[in-house]
Amino acid sequence: MFSFSFSFSFSHPMTRPIPLARLAALVAFFSTVSALTAQTPALQPLVDRAAQTALEKYAPQKLLPTQLAITLVDLSTFPSPASPTDSAPRASYRGDVQIYPASVIKLFYLAAAHRWMEDGKLNATPELRRAMKDMIVDSSNDATHYVIDVLTGTNSGPEISDADIKTWFDHRNAVTHYFASLGYTGVFAHKKPWSDGPYGRESQAIRLFEPKRNMLTTDATARLFTAIATGQSVTAARSAEMMTLLARDLATKDPDPDNQAKFTGPILPTGAKLWSKAGWTSQTRHDAAYIELPHGPKFLLVVFTTDHANERTIIHTVAKVIADAFAK
Repeated sequence: MFSFSFSFSFSHPMTRPIPLARLAALVAFFSTVSALTAQTPALQPLVDRAAQTALEKYAPQKLLPTQLAITLVDLSTFPSPASPTDSAPRASYRGDVQIYPASVIKLFYLAAAHRWMEDGKLNATPELRRAMKDMIVDSSNDATHYVIDVLTGTNSGPEISDADIKTWFDHRNAVTHYFASLGYTGVFAHKKPWSDGPYGRESQAIRLFEPKRNMLTTDATARLFTAIATGQSVTAARSAEMMTLLARDLATKDPDPDNQAKFTGPILPTGAKLWSKAGWTSQTRHDAAYIELPHGPKFLLVVFTTDHANERTIIHTVAKVIADAFAK
């Protein structure tokens, strides 16, 4: 539980000196900026066609342009993990629009946890490793709560004074501040994912501070996933650890239609490989997926949809247009 003595003695992660190892990682992260701030003309028509195909197909269900966002990164010709990711072509449709990310935000908590561990601010205990695994593999909200607690030094609990909730909320924003320091825009990662809703100081913070929810853009999500997939998030070894958790079994027998492998996976051909982090609520359905097709083509696709959470095949439609184009 949060205590006053703890809150005032706690050293905010972002106020500590930046180790040399982190400075090197900052260079790698900033190398993605130009790739995710300028459209690639050759790729843009494909993204536009994928968006238009989905909008036309789901017009009877009243899918609107404002309810869809897409970012695509072509990694087919990416030479090696040592190459800067700004060499990877990309394009987007509403890629800079902030959208509630549901469980896709867990990708950002995962990367932050590895950064904290690399910098010696977190111990890689078996319990933390277990929580990180469950947060990504099973998309466990309870596991995510624990990860957020240890990342930010904050805990859920009873309401506290206005002065103390401000200090608490500043610490809770440690992950947001971290990604802002890397040049990310549109990223707000300061809320726990709830099943029934927040209580106590979690609810208090929602009443007092903006934004009231986590927020991501498909561009920011693609930027982070690109760094992970190409070995440039934190370190190559830690990127590989993250990719291990993100790997999906396309041959899964799980009947659950919301199994994470089924958000993009069903449209992929035999022999394809998938790494992903999905998110869904009663109002949203998203997927961030890195895909390797048979015979070489590789791409990273992020699709966010809102107000059509029960339309499971919108993401399929977008992904199929993209995958078919890459397979040619």
